[in-house]
Amino acid sequence: MTDSSTTAGTVVLASGNAGKLKELDRILAPLGFRLRSQGEFDVPEVAETGLSFVENALIKARAAAEHTGLPAIADDSGLEVDALQGAPGIHSARYSGEGDEGNNRKLLAALEGLGQEQRSARFHCVLVFMRHANDPTPIICQGSWEGFILDAPSGEQGFGYDPVFYVPAEGCSAAELPRDLKNRISHRAQACALLAEALQPQR
Repeated sequence: MTDSSTTAGTVVLASGNAGKLKELDRILAPLGFRLRSQGEFDVPEVAETGLSFVENALIKARAAAEHTGLPAIADDSGLEVDALQGAPGIHSARYSGEGDEGNNRKLLAALEGLGQEQRSARFHCVLVFMRHANDPTPIICQGSWEGFILDAPSGEQGFGYDPVFYVPAEGCSAAELPRDLKNRISHRAQACALLAEALQPQR
């Protein structure tokens, strides 16, 4: 367990995903947090045994807070595709077992032959903030981002399913958006805005 007296203002992110850390760190910077990956504290990976984004986010945040003695933020997010009855959903990161490119290939194959009207989808994000491992009232914030799945990947920005997720309001894929814009409109940005609002009175 980390000595919290030497880590004032530090919040541990219950993830080792570098892209997620950078994105969340930029979005949450105005709160004055120093966001650090759980990998810096050797937090072991925890089994995501929940049946929903909320359950998995709680599991991850609690484990990170318990191991480090620090407040923790956990993000559980994923892609819901209507034609696939909400899949890949909570299994988004592990959909193919072959990383981001494999996940995108599997998704495009599953939707092959379907027209745009049948390719509706949304990113969903749940953010959980726990003051400590036994926090009885964790802050839970949710955001969603509507779009549809392209026929082929497009764009070099972002990570995960961004290259195949088309954002109608912007006329491009999530991977073609400037980072600053994505950080204002994405599902994670929406959840972060709600978290910032929830935490503001405590400062």
